Amino acid sequence: MSTARALSLRPATPADADLIASIHSVSWQTTYRGLLPAAFLDGEVTRERAAYWQVRLNAPGAERRNVVIAEIAGEPIGFACVEWQPDSAWGVLLDNLHALPGHQGIGVGKLLMRAAVDWARAQGETQLYLYVLEGNTPAIGFYERQGWQFAGAEPDHMGGVDITALRYVYRLDSRP
Repeated sequence: MSTARALSLRPATPADADLIASIHSVSWQTTYRGLLPAAFLDGEVTRERAAYWQVRLNAPGAERRNVVIAEIAGEPIGFACVEWQPDSAWGVLLDNLHALPGHQGIGVGKLLMRAAVDWARAQGETQLYLYVLEGNTPAIGFYERQGWQFAGAEPDHMGGVDITALRYVYRLDSRP
């Protein structure tokens, strides 16, 4: 597939906060439609994600996280964020993995996941974990196809509503 060969990754910088927030917002607006309130997705999510990523990318502790942006022919189309959490019993947190809707199914998610796995291995970790919104069937299917295993459910709150976050784990002796 020629599109897959054109995919590349670059490290994110604090200057990318608005770009990442935009990708994140569009991803949520598409993926979470019907799972979260429309008022949140159509209004508040853009401001909330912009504020979140400005703080996150400018916060101390950058050495404990890796944020990469996926591009195709220089156009940003996705991103991933992993964070080493030394007190976590679950390993390294894959906190975000998003590909824009028009670019899903071309290997972006796999490329971003490989970067997360490689970074976690470089930290000497043996496992990654993530949370996925219950009802996000496409993401759940993607993670399970990559070898992630369900490890529990936790109540959470997002967009003004109570949700269930499903925890998945990935042993680093697996291969995505």
